[in-house]
Formats: sequence, C-alpha cells, structure tokens
Amino acid sequence: MNESLRSLTRTKTQVRERKPRIASSNLAQRKLTQRIFFGLVWAAGLIAVAALVWIIGYVMVHGIQVINLEFLTTRPAGGVSGEGGMSTTIVTTLYLIVLTIAIATPLGVGAAVYLVEYTGDEQRENWLVARLVAIARTGVEILAGVPSILFGLFGFALFVSFLKLKFSLLSAGLSGACLILPVIIRTSEEALLAVPRSYREGSLALGANKLQTNLSVVLPAAMPGIVTGIVLSVGRIMAETAIFWVTLGGSYRLPQDLLSSGRSMALHVYMLASETRAFEKAMGTAAILIVSIIFLNLIINIISRRISSRSMGRMR
Repeated sequence: MNESLRSLTRTKTQVRERKPRIASSNLAQRKLTQRIFFGLVWAAGLIAVAALVWIIGYVMVHGIQVINLEFLTTRPAGGVSGEGGMSTTIVTTLYLIVLTIAIATPLGVGAAVYLVEYTGDEQRENWLVARLVAIARTGVEILAGVPSILFGLFGFALFVSFLKLKFSLLSAGLSGACLILPVIIRTSEEALLAVPRSYREGSLALGANKLQTNLSVVLPAAMPGIVTGIVLSVGRIMAETAIFWVTLGGSYRLPQDLLSSGRSMALHVYMLASETRAFEKAMGTAAILIVSIIFLNLIINIISRRISSRSMGRMR
C-alpha cells in the first residue's frame, strides 16, 4: 500500500516536472516558426520591391539617353522610321485622362453612394431590391477582372461603329470610363463602408437630412479611399494600349476636338516597339510615362488631402 502510494507520488512529480519542459519546448518551436514565416514574408516583399526597382531603373537608364528638349517638344513623324519626338502624345494622354476621369468619377462614386447609403433599408424591406443589389455588386466584381481588349471591342462596336463617333478622343474616353468604372465603384464602396456609423447618426441628430449628411460628412470622410481608386484608375488609363488601339486610333497629330484621333504615350511606346526600329525612343517614351504616372499620382494625393482636411475642418 505504502509502496503504491510512493510510486503514484513519484509519477505525479515526474509529470509536473515534464509540463514546464513541454511548454518551454512548444514555445521555442512557435517562436522559431514565427521567425521563419516573418523571414519569408520579408524576403517576398524585398524580392517584389527589388524587381520593381530593377525594371524602373532599367527603363530610366536606357530611356534617359534619348530624352532632350527636342524629343519633348516635337511631334512624332509617323511612318515606320520612328523619327520625331513625343509632344503630341503627352498632350493627348492628358486630354484622355481628364475626359475619362470626368466621365467615370461621378458615375462610380454616385453608384457607390447609392449602394451603401440608400439601399440598406430597402434591402431589408424588399427582397427584390436586395437581389438586384447583389446582382449589381457581382456584376461590378466580374467586370473588374475583364481584360481591357474586351472593353476595347465593346467601345469599337458601340461608340466607333454604331454611334458613328469614329476613332476619337470621345470614343476612347467613353470606353476608358467603362474600363475603370468597376474599380472606382468598388474602392468607393469600401471607403464609404469604413466611415463610422456615428458620423451619420451625429449629423442626422443635428437636423441634417440624408443628402446633406452624405455630401458634408460621409463623402469628405471617405475621400482618401475614393481618391485611391481614382489614382489607380489614372495609372491604368495611362498604361493601357489595347483598348485605345481600337478606339483612339493612333494618329500622331494633336487632337483638335473630341472627335479627333490621337495617340497616348503607352500606345506610342507600343507602336515604336512593334512597328519601327526606334527601340531607344520607345524606352525614352516609357521613361517619360513612368515619371508622368508618379507625378500625376502625387498631385492627386496632395489635392485629395487638402480637400479632405478642409472638409474635416468644417465638420469640427
């Protein structure tokens, strides 16, 4: 009896001694696993950044050799020689950005405001509205992943051929608006959903109606997220070639009106690289395109921060 009690006591003591060892061993394993995964995440991030820096650096080093005042101020000569500069492509790209954003932003932000701010109560009360909203959101998500050439073919069939707008800035702007509309809607929705509900309740409690609350409180608070979608859209417009190849045309001349053809910088790079032997001028144009994207993004971010800070200052 005594011997069995002693054996049981020894067993309990051994178990108690093992528990701290097992716990410390498990903790060490978890710390090692955490370090390994942190190392993999850092390595993946560094590889991605290094690849981006290498690509941009390669383009800039080879492109800066042909960039000069004459290259920036003369228009392309046309043909397969690749002679001339890129002045008209810079202006055409700016025209295209302003036109596309002016068309897509009101539609995209307006759709997002309706889906977030006005359909909530209707979805709870009417199953048909809820179903239509779900279909609309699914359609937006699907359209966000559609290749740009399909939007180009749609724009060619509708705007260029059916509506007789020809290869023009207007056809390209409308097609580009269709391309970036899903991006603006989704990013604007997420930005509006991130605004605290207390902002809306406080505004309504002070006597503001729904429209005043959305314009004066919700939209200014969501402005940084909305501008993020616009910045992404600007970058996509500047970088696209397929959609504008079949809607903008490709004329090296400066567009005189909305129904004139033109050539964006990205399209100019494509045409130089594929149809001429002026590869060095294609690299120069690509370098200017990269600098333009960075510069425009900085300008849009600065403007959005000022608008957001002024709006939030009025709210306070």
